[in-house]
This record gives sequence, C-alpha cells and structure tokens, in this order.
Amino acid sequence: MYDALSRPRYRGRLITGALFAALLSAAACDKPAPNEPASPDLINTKAPTATVTTFATGLDNPRGLKFGPDGGLYVAEGGSGGANSTIGQCEQVPEVGPYTGGYTARISRIDQWGNRATVVDGLPSSQTSPESGGLVSGVADVAFIGHTLYAVLAGAGCSHGVPDVPNGVIRVTQDGTWAMIADLSAFLAAHPVAQPEEEDFEPDGTYYSMVTVGNELYAVEPNHGEIDRIIPDHSGGATVRRLVDISATQGHIVPTVLARHGDFYVSNLGTFPLVPGASTILQVTPSGHVARTFGHLTAVLGLVFDRWGRLYALENTVCPTADPCFPTPGTGALVRVKPNGDVETVASGLMFPTAMTIGPDGAFYVSVNGLGFPAGAGEVTRIALGE
Repeated sequence: MYDALSRPRYRGRLITGALFAALLSAAACDKPAPNEPASPDLINTKAPTATVTTFATGLDNPRGLKFGPDGGLYVAEGGSGGANSTIGQCEQVPEVGPYTGGYTARISRIDQWGNRATVVDGLPSSQTSPESGGLVSGVADVAFIGHTLYAVLAGAGCSHGVPDVPNGVIRVTQDGTWAMIADLSAFLAAHPVAQPEEEDFEPDGTYYSMVTVGNELYAVEPNHGEIDRIIPDHSGGATVRRLVDISATQGHIVPTVLARHGDFYVSNLGTFPLVPGASTILQVTPSGHVARTFGHLTAVLGLVFDRWGRLYALENTVCPTADPCFPTPGTGALVRVKPNGDVETVASGLMFPTAMTIGPDGAFYVSVNGLGFPAGAGEVTRIALGE
C-alpha cells in the first residue's frame, strides 16, 4: 500500500491522490501581528494532557471537516477512485499518473453521537496509477457561508480521469444536489504561477483546504502553490481571484492548509523525503503580502486557532530521528505553536491524519486513516485537552 511513499524521485506530490500522491523566501519579521497571541501567559509552560478517543467511523479517505450551523460535523471524503481513463484526451500527470477516475466521493454529516449520514454522494474521485499506490483524492474540504454548504473538489478534471467535471468549488443544497460555482481547473490554466514544478505538475490542481471569511471562500492549492479567493454571487456563480502566489517567494513548498486569525496563516507539507522541522508557517496579510515565516514543523496538514487565539498544527508524520524520512504510519501529531515559533506536542501516535477542526466543545476533531486505506476504514478522532 505504501510502496509509492518510498520513491525518492517524488518532489512534493501530496499523498491524498493528487494532493497526497507521494504522501499526498520572505524576510522574517520579529514584530507580532496585531491579532496574534504574543503574551507568554497565554501559553502554558508545559504541554496539556490530552484524551484521545474515536468519534466516528465508516468514512472513505476522510479529509477536511467543519462543524455546521446545525451542530453537525461535515466531513469531506476522497472516495475510492474509479476506472475511467483519459489517456489520449488531455495532458496526464507525470510520475504518479495516469490517473483513473469515477464518482465515488461524498460528504458526510456526523451527529453528536458519532452517527454518519450521507449529505451528498456521487462526487468526482480519482486515484493515481497502481504503480504509485493507487492513492485517492475526491472532495478536499468543506466550508459554510451562513447555512449554505460549499465544498472544494481535488479529484476532478480531465487529468484525473474525470473529463466531465473540473476541479472547483460546488454549492450543496439541503436536498443533496449540487452545482459548480467556480471552475478552478480553468482558473489555474489561465493564471499560471511564477514557479511551477514541471516534474510534479497537476494540470487540474490539487486543492486541499478552504476557509470562510465573511461571504467569501479562500482555498489553498498545493501543487501550483497559491491561495485563491472565491466570491460567490447571487446568480449561482462566483468570481475567482488569486490572493497570493506562494511559489513566487517560497518556491515549491507544497502549501496545504489555511487558517484565519486577523491575517491568514498557511503551512505546508514540504517535498520528499520529509526533512524534520522544514515545514513552516507563513503569515499572509489580507492583501496577499507574506509578512513573515515561523515555526519548525514537519508535513503539516492542519492548522487552527483555539478560542484563546493559540495556534495548533497537525503533523501527518513526525520523523523518528533527525534524519529525513518518508510518511510513516502511526507518527502523526497535534502540536501547539508558541508565538516564538517553538512547538510542544499535545497528542502523538495518530494514524495518517489528514485534517482537523475545533468543535463547539473546544475539542479537536481529526480525520485519520485518511490516506491509502480501504473504503470505510476512515475515522474521526476527538482530542480533548486538559489544561
């Protein structure tokens, strides 16, 4: 299952299918942002104790997750790929391609007791070649504007074996139907970044995470290296604009996750093999300026602020030694990032975590078994902190 993760030629391909298909410089500034926690008394001198329990099971390669206005936990799922090939129809993905695609991805709602219900299914899903592990991507993340559910697709597009549906942002209605509001495959093709990585290039992109800011959505594209702004309109469409081309200043760092706390904060997976401490956090202003970089992290796939403004990161893999490593089962960790960039481990031993959110109860909810596992093997783990 994990043969693809040991190939040394991979240069930052993400292990969530396109995003994870091998797992899936700005000047530093010492002055903290106005909304950034800078007071040492906000951070405990020792790491809090954590209680880790299984909250939900029966998921298909779970990825991004958010609590909805109804109190339910909505989970994006990658699905199980498909058998459709587009060889000869369009540009294919190098190294881990050609992809095959289908319509096996979905979005689930988890109630307070951990029961799963399907919100919408039959969404695009794709998988890499058998030689590269057959890793899957589908729905990457979900977000709400008011009571309206949106999702960003990562497993669609012709280069992923799904020629009829592009990667993009969809709006989901309460009756389980959906409509595309933003064609992000087309946006990427029309607006190339400054420093694309030719040996690791996904024509349709591999969007990974998405957040809501007011009535707008912001999504991170790791393979090209950018944050895009999606502005839904009343006609059922949306305007797409680039907030920042991360590749222009940072190169091919594979940015994956985004959080908002006054400014934007984005972190990255990095390239393979993983170098311990090489992942960083970029502080990006609302105008798209990279203000500073900080943190010493590894393979980050989740980033959230708690109710006190403290920053937490989810590391997919923690290398067992100081030497570079490849994604390793059972080494994922939740860490707290201090204002000076130091980190402290809150919970460890997580099995291939792929995303996280904070619930109304203050606990962390983490998608696990989200990479390369059979259908139904995905779970959501709840991590409650004892301060």
